[in-house]
Amino acid sequence: MSTTDRPSQYEKALRGLRTLILNGQFEANTRLAETALAERLGISRTPLRQAMDRLVEEGLLERAETGRCSVASFTMDDIIDAVELRGVIEGTAARLAAERGVEPALIEECREVLAKLDRATAHAGAIDFRAYVPLNLRFHALIAEMCASRIVQREIERANRLPLASPSAFLQGQEVAQDFLDTLPRAQEQHRSLLDAIVAREGARAEALAREHARLARHNLALALEAGPRLADRVPGLQLVSNH
Repeated sequence: MSTTDRPSQYEKALRGLRTLILNGQFEANTRLAETALAERLGISRTPLRQAMDRLVEEGLLERAETGRCSVASFTMDDIIDAVELRGVIEGTAARLAAERGVEPALIEECREVLAKLDRATAHAGAIDFRAYVPLNLRFHALIAEMCASRIVQREIERANRLPLASPSAFLQGQEVAQDFLDTLPRAQEQHRSLLDAIVAREGARAEALAREHARLARHNLALALEAGPRLADRVPGLQLVSNH
């Protein structure tokens, strides 16, 4: 394998293995066989091991003293803690953005994203789910950019990799759950209030709003678990939560 091939092979291994785990191809606590997995993904064992190291850091895999990796399992408390951590870091980003001020171009883009989200959530009975998901991700990315801190942005990215903690964690598959869809207009109201606080340079309020917004994911987790098997296979990673 040439030097130029290594990054693409690693990325292939990382994306492939993460997808297999989140889509429920392995049950929680399953020990992974490197040789068989490398053949399944069409890669060599070296990039696979690198990908496994990364997923150990992210929390999707656990490594035993023997060096073998197994698929992690999570409790409700684990997911709640992960969501809370994301809220704390996003809250810090929002506060810094409000205190430091934000470039007008970022504010304008954020307003454009919110306008599109308004259209996507305009009709409670017919929410444009396909439009909502990428727009929601972009809104959260913009909040991270607004703080103008590479350190905070990096930590937000790290928090988003925690299982079921990202802003989109419960947006995949739940288009079939009306109770969940009913929460999206509320989430959009929080989006607008958060941007308003940042523009008004109200740091403490912006921080509190960001943390409160992240906690909405806890409510959505409960809805997903209550829905049972009909959503377990549609929400990536949900099958890794014990007692669901």
